[in-house]
Amino acid sequence: MNKEIRELSPKAVWNKFVDLNAVPRPSKKEARVIEFMLDFGKSLNLDTFQDEVGNVIIRKEGSNGMKDRKMVTLQSHLDMVHQKNNDTVFDFDSEGIAMIVNDDWVKAKGTTLGADNGLGVAAIMALLESTDIAHPPLEALFTIDEETGMTGAMGLKAGILQGKILLNLDTEEDDELDIGCAGGIDITATRRYNGKPVPRSVVPYEIQVSGLQGGHSGIDIHRGLGNANKIMNRLLYNASNAHMVRICEIEGGSLRNAIPRESTAKLVVLKSQTEAFEADLREWSETIKEELSVQEPNLQVTLQTTKAPNMVLGLGAQERLLKGLYAAHNGVYAMSAAIPELVETSNNLARVSVGNGLIEIGCLTRSSVNSAKMDLANALKSTFELARCQVVFSGSYPGWSPNPDSAILEITKKKYKALFGEQPKVVACHAGLECGILGQNYPEIDMISFGPTIMGAHSPDERVSISSVQKFWKFLLAILKEIPKA
Repeated sequence: MNKEIRELSPKAVWNKFVDLNAVPRPSKKEARVIEFMLDFGKSLNLDTFQDEVGNVIIRKEGSNGMKDRKMVTLQSHLDMVHQKNNDTVFDFDSEGIAMIVNDDWVKAKGTTLGADNGLGVAAIMALLESTDIAHPPLEALFTIDEETGMTGAMGLKAGILQGKILLNLDTEEDDELDIGCAGGIDITATRRYNGKPVPRSVVPYEIQVSGLQGGHSGIDIHRGLGNANKIMNRLLYNASNAHMVRICEIEGGSLRNAIPRESTAKLVVLKSQTEAFEADLREWSETIKEELSVQEPNLQVTLQTTKAPNMVLGLGAQERLLKGLYAAHNGVYAMSAAIPELVETSNNLARVSVGNGLIEIGCLTRSSVNSAKMDLANALKSTFELARCQVVFSGSYPGWSPNPDSAILEITKKKYKALFGEQPKVVACHAGLECGILGQNYPEIDMISFGPTIMGAHSPDERVSISSVQKFWKFLLAILKEIPKA
């Protein structure tokens, strides 16, 4: 089925994307894609090497007539978010992505596509392999682990890069030029608990929340999409207040940068209350569905009996967990006062896991203002500590401060207008781009970010516009011709 993708235009880019998507490349497991990229650069007899943390750097001299131009660093990340639908049988560690064409879109069969940021990688590969494209001296920087910590960008030492201009190819709207982004911090709350014996005269149930859109916890956070962990907690909170209910297990969400689409909880209900419990759950579910009918038309809440559990949470631990999760902020926290319609600060309640004596909660807090990021992080820390959890901050990374006087911004604005007859949108985004981190060790490098239109990133609905890839490629090649002399 990927043969159809290889015939799309521009073939040079799509063929490299198919090749890349044949290589499993989950975050923190990039050994195979690193080897793939090293082999690629060496096969072209280009200066190719790997740094201490696993980033791959490939350099290519300028084409004839452009060797005296400033060197351009082209940057994209190698890893991809791994998400799949519950009914999709797929092993991300061993299988390549199966892709299909649907009108103007390319998407995967029940999994994330890897267009984020695989199409940026593929475009760079196509440039490195080309023999007939005019370009200045090029330096390709392929970073690792962008999606779960940005450790590749953080670990890149000063003095390695030689480029004077950096083009980050990780923006997901083809009419935008990105000059700023949010920073982020991971919050992990844990608590050990002693399981209690299952009460007598109870019926075991399983509740499942599914059918949500999910999406990117930065790009999509303002859309008011349903969060499976919040929905499940609301159901369990109501059930705990109205009936004799004891929680056994909860599994909701997965990756911190993905809005959780599904959650499953196992619980027991006193036999004498099962009829009332089932009726109430239907009523609560319908209320939530009605509230989210516009944003989440496919939301489903299912209830079924299941096998009896071995243990349940103690009443004290259960009450603190449900209240803590209810109080924890999720979604937009503050809008930017400086940039219209930009989310300044947000939190994604990404993961809730309860079972085998351990409660674990994972969040990703983002903000374009570092002090605001830490303010919300501390609010969440306080909330979870009141629920008697231990709270750890990790993976903090800075935002990227916009530079409206950037020389490469002026070049790209003029070229976009000349090519497409309209002004591009100059924006800052609420996602985490690696530019802010790279700028710490390379403060003099002039940076901008752009890319093709990608929808539903970090979810199995991820898709990329074919016509947008054509537009992106045309724009990229035109920019490279305009790079000034060194």
